Amino acid sequence: MNWRQQGSLWCLEAPRPRGVIQFVGGSYLAATPQLSYRRLLESLARQGHTVQAWSYVPGFDHQAQANEAWKLFRGARTTSDQPMLRLGHSLGCKLHLLAPDNGRNGSGLVALSFNNFSAERSVPLLAELGPRLGIQSEFSPSPSETLRLVSSNYRQPRNLLVRFNRDGIDQSPKLLGVLNARGGDRSQLLELPGDHLTPASAGLRQSLLGRWADDPSRQRQIDNLAETISRWWLPD
Repeated sequence: MNWRQQGSLWCLEAPRPRGVIQFVGGSYLAATPQLSYRRLLESLARQGHTVQAWSYVPGFDHQAQANEAWKLFRGARTTSDQPMLRLGHSLGCKLHLLAPDNGRNGSGLVALSFNNFSAERSVPLLAELGPRLGIQSEFSPSPSETLRLVSSNYRQPRNLLVRFNRDGIDQSPKLLGVLNARGGDRSQLLELPGDHLTPASAGLRQSLLGRWADDPSRQRQIDNLAETISRWWLPD
């Protein structure tokens, strides 16, 4: 599959697209989504979805980064007649939840391994040194403020939260409680085998050594995840 770079977006066109997926990754894997999340995103493209993946380096001002992602995705849309899904992993879920349109312009959100920890837990060294250096040392919005904003502002009723059963830092159940408390909400939680890095399986062994060196079970796991996302979003 041929990736095409459009500024800080990496795009993958499906041959006969059924819809558009706007993807935001998590942590520093998101700097190279076309590599770090290659297996998942290419599997989604094979399902018939055009993929747009944002390349970024996480900072402390999550609201500003959410605004930036939303503007980039909006500028990259060439047609409005296809459904659009927002897909996030870890921090990427939070950035989608903080989008300026409050989720109104998409047909759903799939949140993989939602993570909403404080800076002190996520980046202990920076949190300790921040006050001494006069730099921001907590994420904005903070974890509690993020959930408050979701409760009061987020308008997308259709959300699939995916938690992996060996993920020790997933906070999907807490997010589900906030979403379900809204009127007319249709959010649901799905638990699958795997860990926090399951969506980020890049298949580097296969890229470097050829198909014989790859683990077929890993590819099947990613393909099953892509099929699950596709069926939930656009059921036949």
